[in-house]
Amino acid sequence: MVRHMINKDLDSPRSHRPFNTPLECGFRTLFVLNATDGAPSDLQRLVSYDYLLVHSGDIPDGPPSLHPAVPLRGTELLVKRDLVRAGLNQMFSRELLTKSFDRTGIVYRATALTTAFVGLLKSDYAKALRHRSQWIVSNFGSQSDEELNVFMSANIGKWGAEFERLTALRDLEL
Repeated sequence: MVRHMINKDLDSPRSHRPFNTPLECGFRTLFVLNATDGAPSDLQRLVSYDYLLVHSGDIPDGPPSLHPAVPLRGTELLVKRDLVRAGLNQMFSRELLTKSFDRTGIVYRATALTTAFVGLLKSDYAKALRHRSQWIVSNFGSQSDEELNVFMSANIGKWGAEFERLTALRDLEL
């Protein structure tokens, strides 16, 4: 009976979901936090950074996106917050980052263990995460939270909208 229950859980569609899990988001945030050289980041900044990390091709002169372009991908920012928070909590529970309070609220930082952990990851995907994380920090790290929020808000409706134009062209009768 117990074996059947375990196998049933392993065979559930949710257990095979490779993308957009808290664990995946948590791993990605480790790369970003490591690239910040100890600078604190709040949840909203990390949500924005996670979007930019995955969809870096949406930014002019950015590196190609890690994941495929999907329609209306800008709306990912609406659901990504809970996933990133859960991922951060998983990484915190494994002591791979620190969480503290400052005058703005809860902030997250990389530690020596973060650096050691991401340094162990050598796959092509890990190399791509490392490269894009450094690109994000060099391009957006000096922006204030307000400047980053303005940038994200100004562009959220554009990201993925190219699919709407293609659909409209296909439906156009000449």
